[in-house]
Amino acid sequence: MSQKSPEKTKTITPLSPQQISEEVLIEKYSKGTEKSIGDVNKRVARALAQAELPDQRKQWETKFMHALQSGFLPAGRIQSAAGTDLAATLINCFVQPVGDSISHIEDGHPGIYTALTEAAETMRRGGGVGYDFSRIRPRGAWVGSTQSSASGPVSYMRVFDRSCETVESAGARRGAQMGVLRCDHPDIEEFIHAKDAGDLKNFNISVGVTDAFMQAVQTDGEFTLTHRAEPGRDQKANGAYQLTDSDAWVYRTLRARELWDQIMRSTYDHAEPGVLFLDHINRDNNLSYCETIASTNPCAEQPLPPYGCCCLGSIDLTRFIDHPFEKNARFDKSAFADVARVATRMLDNVLDVTVWPLPQQQEEARSKRRVGLGFTGLGDALIMLNLRYDTQAARDMAQEISELMRNTAYEASIELARERGAFPLFNADLYLSAQTFASRLPPALKDRIKTLGLRNSHLLSIAPTGTISLAFADNASNGIEPPFSWSYTRKKRMPDGSFKEYAVEDHAWRLYRHLHGEAAPLTPAFVTALEMSAQAHEAMVAAVAPYIDTAISKTVNVPADYPYADFQHLYMEAWQS
Repeated sequence: MSQKSPEKTKTITPLSPQQISEEVLIEKYSKGTEKSIGDVNKRVARALAQAELPDQRKQWETKFMHALQSGFLPAGRIQSAAGTDLAATLINCFVQPVGDSISHIEDGHPGIYTALTEAAETMRRGGGVGYDFSRIRPRGAWVGSTQSSASGPVSYMRVFDRSCETVESAGARRGAQMGVLRCDHPDIEEFIHAKDAGDLKNFNISVGVTDAFMQAVQTDGEFTLTHRAEPGRDQKANGAYQLTDSDAWVYRTLRARELWDQIMRSTYDHAEPGVLFLDHINRDNNLSYCETIASTNPCAEQPLPPYGCCCLGSIDLTRFIDHPFEKNARFDKSAFADVARVATRMLDNVLDVTVWPLPQQQEEARSKRRVGLGFTGLGDALIMLNLRYDTQAARDMAQEISELMRNTAYEASIELARERGAFPLFNADLYLSAQTFASRLPPALKDRIKTLGLRNSHLLSIAPTGTISLAFADNASNGIEPPFSWSYTRKKRMPDGSFKEYAVEDHAWRLYRHLHGEAAPLTPAFVTALEMSAQAHEAMVAAVAPYIDTAISKTVNVPADYPYADFQHLYMEAWQS
């Protein structure tokens, strides 16, 4: 054993911090006199320990501190606001319902301007917001109360867009937004092209697609665009009619492939819209027995019901590689599981110590206790294990890590249920029923859930980590992504309006050069996002997704000259897999 220790010591020689990482930490996450990652960790550990019993807080604070030092990276709102006197939420994002009325509540959906007020309050407290605008009647539809024509959901999205632009989030950053419209909404084509000319700058947009639509695309069938709102006179004159077996109106019919091609070409040209597979989402949902999901948070790593929240954190996988880049490189499963176990408890605690912008959000979280534990640094960790991202061996390793994270998080939530009680809407028979994610858990875990319950309805989510990775993980690759570039120059606006340039380097690349010298040739495992096919990106998601109970945020980076023919089937392949 003692013979191996010099090698291990050599491989973990500390890297000096990158200047950009230090500045992002101070600017975005440090508070008061905090100068280091350790300072921020102490504040966060102490804040989350306040949810524990008074006589146990000190011991949990120590355990939380160890998890943070070992690679657990709570999401940005937790890092920046936990333990401060800011009246800011620790929750990164929410989904807010939007109805068709101007101000009245219909079927639990607030009117458009009530929803706008709720969203503004949420963003003011630091949370991003996702919305499904599909209930809003189409452009040209009849508005009986005013004997006029509706202006459609895209027009109201512009109002939300300007509000987001105006409301400054807690911590001096603008809120993020996700806008969703169903594929069968009569204004779907206007929605697909809404950002083509630079409109809706404060929105990500996604089309909510159904299995029926995807099947029509496959068979080159026709597809009807429908809404429950009565069409206007001109629309009726052009053939709109009411269905005999429901209160819905058919506005028009089109070839499904024509609409699909518009989505794919817009995505190819503008990187939007995304697509949400609504039937997949709701079929797989552990809580399909008590909620319907129609939207996601702004970066889409959590499909959420109305007033649902993202309580997120990621584990930096690069911290668990023994002997990186060497032939005997290995992933320390035991150490990873230890951190995942404590991290699950920390995220559950966030729900009890956070400020809630709206009482409906607090009640939604109380009754279901959704959290989202994930990992980051996958691309760099695979390089350190000598595995090239776009190979089966790399996908197998990612799958192994994801399965371990799933089992550990669910086991930790069972233990929390034993200690603190199950989430209030837990029903063992319905929760483990056919087709839900939970129904596919290992039999031993399902048996324990039936006996002891579960503290959290959902436990897993792989999010983009952005500045969290830059500030706390030496710019380890983001979330599930491969590295985008080994080094690049980043321009940063200074307080006086000028710009300063920073060198930014990938963590694995830095570490390799640190250990082997500047001139050492890179190993074959060093591959960037642009050096692989779109299908290789999708294949990694397909490998990991069976072990994640909410969703994975994945960016498919391709070169500017990547052929449309190689890209156009990507979403179809994702739906099928």
